[in-house]
Amino acid sequence: MIEQSCPVHSRSAAPTGGHAIAKRFFVILAMVMSLLVAKQASAQGASQQIRLQSTASDRAVLTARLHRPNTRGTAPAVVLMHGCGGWQPEVLASLEDYARFLSGNGFVVLNLDSFSARNRAGGRVCGSLGELSRAREYRTHDAFAALHFLRSQSFVDANNVFLVGQSNGGSVALISALSRTASRFGGEGFRGVVALYPWCGAAGGTRLDLHSPVLVLGGGQDDWVPPDQCSRFRGRGQELSVRIYPHAAHSYDLRIPVQRYLGNLVGYNPQAAAATRTEMLAFFRRHIADTRTATR
Repeated sequence: MIEQSCPVHSRSAAPTGGHAIAKRFFVILAMVMSLLVAKQASAQGASQQIRLQSTASDRAVLTARLHRPNTRGTAPAVVLMHGCGGWQPEVLASLEDYARFLSGNGFVVLNLDSFSARNRAGGRVCGSLGELSRAREYRTHDAFAALHFLRSQSFVDANNVFLVGQSNGGSVALISALSRTASRFGGEGFRGVVALYPWCGAAGGTRLDLHSPVLVLGGGQDDWVPPDQCSRFRGRGQELSVRIYPHAAHSYDLRIPVQRYLGNLVGYNPQAAAATRTEMLAFFRRHIADTRTATR
């Protein structure tokens, strides 16, 4: 269909004098406000894609998303690590929600993808015990590569870098908190780690010699990696806390219906997901070091 052109209005129909000036002023003001809002939203919600090299034997070049808070000076930082499914849409959405939440509370956030560069994305790791075991090994290297990357950034408080992992990433978080792991990586470690529904056997026992404080959050209905062994953890050297949400299954912070995946119960529990944010942030704030006395 051909549209008819609109007739040109006569000059007498246009606003004149003060009315015309006022109209132009409000149009310009609206445009300026729109640009300011867009700029603010971009600063608060945008992420920068970066690449960093793992120290694992494969020397994989990993993709990550970097979120920065709208603050001045240096800021504490958090590394986020996905589970065995990699950056599947629901997993990535969950991690990016955490990133926005934490950056909104003053943290630099690095959301790290361990699998795409290794052709292990899309759930390829989940069904194989061998793949899961190998992933815990190379992903521990990934975690410490991310730690070193963040410590090298001028906008990061190098004394306050934390680690959060989901599922297989949570197992990596447990491993990364151990004193023997920190020794393996030159004596450096994270300020604290949060392990979300990890395989508790990854820690190698129930009596843990810790380099970093640990918070474990799991679901009481998790039949994939039941949290019973985590409940028996006893830590030495640093604080260790375990919180079990009785009605939550595995992957309770992913916005997916409760269902069976590879025979295991998974799915969203909004109460546990909300509590996780609260407890995670409180844990970070409790363990942030006083950088006035700490050294870089």
